[in-house]
Amino acid sequence: MDSRTKRPLTAPELDALARRALGTGITASAELTDGFANAVWRLTLEDGREVVLKLSPPPELEQLRYERNLLRTEAMVYGLAGPAGVPGPELLCAGFDDPVLGGDYLVLSALGGVPWNQVTPADADQRALRRELGGHLARLNSITGDVYGYPHAGLTGGTWRAAFLAMTGAILADARRYATPLPRPAAEISAVIEASAGVLEEVKAPSLVHFDLWPGNVFLTPGDSPRIQAIIDHERAFWGDPLADFVTPTIFGELDESDEIVAGYREAGGVVEFTDSARARIALYRLYLALIILVENGPRQYPEEDYAPLRDLSAAALVRALDRLSAQPAP
Repeated sequence: MDSRTKRPLTAPELDALARRALGTGITASAELTDGFANAVWRLTLEDGREVVLKLSPPPELEQLRYERNLLRTEAMVYGLAGPAGVPGPELLCAGFDDPVLGGDYLVLSALGGVPWNQVTPADADQRALRRELGGHLARLNSITGDVYGYPHAGLTGGTWRAAFLAMTGAILADARRYATPLPRPAAEISAVIEASAGVLEEVKAPSLVHFDLWPGNVFLTPGDSPRIQAIIDHERAFWGDPLADFVTPTIFGELDESDEIVAGYREAGGVVEFTDSARARIALYRLYLALIILVENGPRQYPEEDYAPLRDLSAAALVRALDRLSAQPAP
C-alpha cells in the first residue's frame, strides 16, 4: 500500500547503498509494495545474488511512538528467531543511522516462495499450514527477554501490565496528536483498558511476540502441498504475552479452541488456555491492534480507497473488544 513513510530511491541511490552495505552494485531493482511502513526493494546484485532491502522512513518524518527504531527491533528478532527454529530469511547486513541517506536499513536474503495472501491452498493444506504456523509461534514465544514492551521505542515496564498500559497510552496519545477519528472517545477507551488491566498480571515472563502474523508475512514454498518457508517482518515485535500472537492470525474474527493453530502451538510445547481471563487478555490485544491500524493513518496517509475497508473493520473490532471488556466483571 502507498504510504508517506515509504522513501523513494533512484537506481543510482540503490546501487550506492548496496555497495556500501555488501561491497557490490546492482544490475536490477524492483520495489515490493505489499508492506505498509518501510520501503522494500528486491535487488539483483552484480555477483548474481538476489536480496531484499528494507529502508526506514525519513528520520524527519513523524511516526507513532511505538514505531521508533522498527528495523532495529526486526534485526534483533532475526538474530533470536533462527536459532529457536523459526524459519526466515538470512539477515545479511544491518545498517543504522546510515550517513548518506539517514535512517536504518536491513539487507536480507531473497525468498523463493510466495506470500500466503497471494495463493489459495486447498482446505486440507490450509489446515496443515495453520497447524505448522502454530508450532512456529510456540517456538518464537519460547524466547524470553529481560523487560516487557518495546525496548527500542522506550515503551517498557517491569511487569506486563505496566508495559501494556504504557503501550496503549502511547497509541492513544498518538491518536490525539493526529486527531484520529475513533469510534468511541479516547477517555472511554483508556478507562476500559485500565479497568481490565488486572488480568495482565497473570503474565509472569516477557515472551517474544511477533504481533503482525497476517498471511502477507508468511511465505510458503511453491508448488503443491506448500509448507511454511519463512516468517518475515518482525518489526512490530514486542516482549509480552504469547496470547497476543493469536490476534493477527485471527484478525477481525475469533480464536476458537478447535483452530489448527492452537493444536500446532500445543504440539510444539506452547501453553494456551481459554479461561475467562485469557479471553479478556485477547480482547485487550484486539483492541490494541485496532487502535494501531486506525491511528497509523495519521503519519502514513494511505490512499482513502485502499484504506477505508481496513479502517471500517478495525473500528468495528475496537467496539466489539470494548463491549466485551465492559461486560466482564472487574478482575
